[in-house]
Amino acid sequence: MSLWMILPVSLPVFTITGIWVVYAMALYNQHVCPVNNWLYNESCEEQLPLQRGPVLCCTLDNIPLISKCGTLPPESCFFSLICSTGSFMVMMIGLLRYARVIEKHQNCVLNTAGLCTAWICAAGLIMVGNFQVDFAKVLHYVGAGVAFPSSMLFVCLQSALTYRLAKTQDEYRIGHLRVGIALLALIALVLSGVFFCQESFALQHASAIFEWIYCTLIMLFYGTFAFEFGGMSGDTLMVLSRGGGVQSFSTSEHKTEVGGGSNHHQPETLSIL
Repeated sequence: MSLWMILPVSLPVFTITGIWVVYAMALYNQHVCPVNNWLYNESCEEQLPLQRGPVLCCTLDNIPLISKCGTLPPESCFFSLICSTGSFMVMMIGLLRYARVIEKHQNCVLNTAGLCTAWICAAGLIMVGNFQVDFAKVLHYVGAGVAFPSSMLFVCLQSALTYRLAKTQDEYRIGHLRVGIALLALIALVLSGVFFCQESFALQHASAIFEWIYCTLIMLFYGTFAFEFGGMSGDTLMVLSRGGGVQSFSTSEHKTEVGGGSNHHQPETLSIL
């Protein structure tokens, strides 16, 4: 069992726990309304941070979208940290998954596309975390527009790649699990996007809930790579150091063996002479 399996497990543990901590901080500071609140108003006499009591007057600015939870300090600092660290972990998992496929099988278009989408998603995630929606709305939405579709494309590509490379029953079960997560994530992403564009307060609140569900599912999908990463070794890293050229490396090894074999027979020929 390789210690590399800790990496895909730690990503969902760190990010899911982190964004819920950010939500708890935003809720405590009354920067957003609770998730179970479905009553919103056009305007309020007092802003949410100035209100007291169990009954709150909420507007659209207080909908608990993930980005809204990490807009104002101090929770914005933790939100930026979580997104930056998570993006780095996404890049590492995508790169190691790419190398693992080459090591065990061979490179293919699905594998290369999976690496590209993982890194594009990481770039979008950095923008989302470091450009808060209330202060840099254009850049924030650009990052979200990059991160959400690319993450969905990544899970679809990896699900297809899992089925293509599967040989054992356990590998097919992992493929079934990933396809199930991908389908649920796709439904959550579509509903979140459709509801977000509506004027209804209730539908926009539902959009926030589906956004939370989508992000949780994507992080859980990354956690499934622990099955493959459990068998990783130093050879996987050697694939990266060789630039992914497994076949060329094997060919050179074969030539070395042949050459070594011919050199080995030369002393015997000289001794006979």
